[in-house]
Amino acid sequence: MNELVNKWYRNHALLYKVLLFFATTFLIVYLFPKSGKFKYNFDKGKPWQSENLYAPFDFAIKKSTAEIEEEKSSIESNSSIYFDLDSNIKSIVVDNYAIKFKQVFSDSITSENPKLYGVGTTVLEQIYNFGVLDEDYNFDPNKKSVLLENQTQKATVLFADLTKVDVFSLKLEQTLNNNNLSDYSNTFKSLFFDIIRPNLSLNRTITETALSEEIRRISPTRGSIERETLIISKGELVEGNKYDILKSLESEYESQVWSASNYVWVILAYGLLVALTLLMLLLFLRKYRKEVFLDNTKVTFIFFNISLMVLLTTLVINYNSKFVYVIPLCVMPLVLKAFFDARLGLFAHVLTVLLLGFIVPNSYEYMFLQIIAGVVTILTVSELYKRANLFISVGQITLIYIIAYFAFFVIHEGNIINLKLETFGLFILCGLATLFVQPLIYIYEKLFGLVSDVSLLELSDTNTKLLKELSNKAPGTFHHSLNVANLAEASANEIGANAMLVRVGALYHDIGKMKNPTYFTENQSTGINPHDELSSKESARIIIDHVIDGIEIAKKNNLPDRVIDFIRTHHGTSLVYYFYSTAKTLDDSIDQNDFRYQGPRPFSKETSILMMCDSVEAASKSLKEPSSTKIDKFVDSIIGKQMESGQFLNADITFKEIESIKKVLKNKLANIFHLRIEYPE
Repeated sequence: MNELVNKWYRNHALLYKVLLFFATTFLIVYLFPKSGKFKYNFDKGKPWQSENLYAPFDFAIKKSTAEIEEEKSSIESNSSIYFDLDSNIKSIVVDNYAIKFKQVFSDSITSENPKLYGVGTTVLEQIYNFGVLDEDYNFDPNKKSVLLENQTQKATVLFADLTKVDVFSLKLEQTLNNNNLSDYSNTFKSLFFDIIRPNLSLNRTITETALSEEIRRISPTRGSIERETLIISKGELVEGNKYDILKSLESEYESQVWSASNYVWVILAYGLLVALTLLMLLLFLRKYRKEVFLDNTKVTFIFFNISLMVLLTTLVINYNSKFVYVIPLCVMPLVLKAFFDARLGLFAHVLTVLLLGFIVPNSYEYMFLQIIAGVVTILTVSELYKRANLFISVGQITLIYIIAYFAFFVIHEGNIINLKLETFGLFILCGLATLFVQPLIYIYEKLFGLVSDVSLLELSDTNTKLLKELSNKAPGTFHHSLNVANLAEASANEIGANAMLVRVGALYHDIGKMKNPTYFTENQSTGINPHDELSSKESARIIIDHVIDGIEIAKKNNLPDRVIDFIRTHHGTSLVYYFYSTAKTLDDSIDQNDFRYQGPRPFSKETSILMMCDSVEAASKSLKEPSSTKIDKFVDSIIGKQMESGQFLNADITFKEIESIKKVLKNKLANIFHLRIEYPE
């Protein structure tokens, strides 16, 4: 039992990765659409690249979305509208007219114009012949209108035959003019406004139900293809009816593949492909990013981002696949570049796009656009903490999206007549969403304990609590750290390393000296050296312990691990040579390990740069009467000894880059010592 527990303890990090691997694979496969995949790839307007294709089974030709929408539009235009008719209203209005007429017109007027009453009755008959509407409905005048009384169809008329309340006065004026009674127009209008009541109201329920029923009866197919029928020949253009038939076959094929009997096999196949993709990522990390691979938090963070992009894409496709380009997929390489490096960001982005190729429509077009956009993201976005850089890069990414999509559209359609500008709007929305990367990075920093260039910029402020404490307790060390930071930043810029990271690392690399500041020569302003009272071994121990003390102070002040790495490695496994040589003159049998830093050695370009700059800057204080020749030999000697002792063997830094760093250090030291060019005699 104890042995099992010990094995678990020794291999818990590996077991966690295995569980994470299978959990992520399961999640991504679960998010995949429940359908098979058509084994042929084709694009509208391009030649059929495969062999002659014959129908493998009978299937119906599905109507395109445009065809179905056209049928729906036709049905909506020709569908009937239903009105409820109240016949009692007419009788009430006629009775009210008789009463009101006697009140308005005197007997003398009616005796002079005996047909006056009859004209009003005629107008009422015209108005109520089909009915008076209760609202000003906006229907086509030729639309068929069905009049219902007690849910029974009474008449079918055109909508134009129905009278609107606000226009009946036109019929009244026309009738009065025809009977030479126009002088009574205003009186009749006033009378009619008091008595006219609508007797027709729209029955929305029946109207909408009838329309829905007609739309429901639309057939999704038109014709069929029998088995063994030649669908398309090799080299033939995929367009028109051929394209519709191929899309129908693809849909039918995928629905048949994803049947109950094949369910397990299809799931297993998807699982294998997803597992292979994630395995490639783990192998990449293990071979090229060992420090990331060994950190389970960082591996979890990368897998989380991949799963998040698959989840967002799946949700959008389930809602409406035309919005798939709104998803800011380029956020992922931006985030990974901010926390790790460009190479890892691009590799993870490409693998994610490959996974999304299983679920998006027009997968080749989608993958091409996203991979190109990812490459542009990696190439253009530098120094993410500078807001202007992000805006410029997002603009470039959006432009690349638009150009690539335009090219694909022309290839498919052969013209730009049907080009929809709203698609370009989707790319603009994607660009705006990409700007969310700044707050997202902050959220990730808090959730996963990672550090980005934005946080490094904050840490580089010399007014931070820790650096102010360093300047107060160990002013010489603080000044030394500033000089090293300037040298390291210039060196990093020269070879393309992370200048912000190495600058911050340089500012904090010697904070451990705050514990015993006077034991370091740069802080000995009184001329008293406390090492005179100690043995060489004791002095070496105090010097070596400043690394351990620095790590403790850094952790206490919540400095990120990426910064603490500089404290750990800035002396590597080198010797405290002065005290070692002093002790060796007294006792030749001393143990060299008592005078050696515990390491580890630098494991990146940035930590290697700091080791070189720290050693050169510190030792340069001992130069007497410096000249260009002396400085060149001095820099070559310091860095040469570090290389001979194997301090850079674990770092991914080349000889060429080391030579470039040496050149920068020589130029910087020459400027510090204000040297002029030595002219030949």
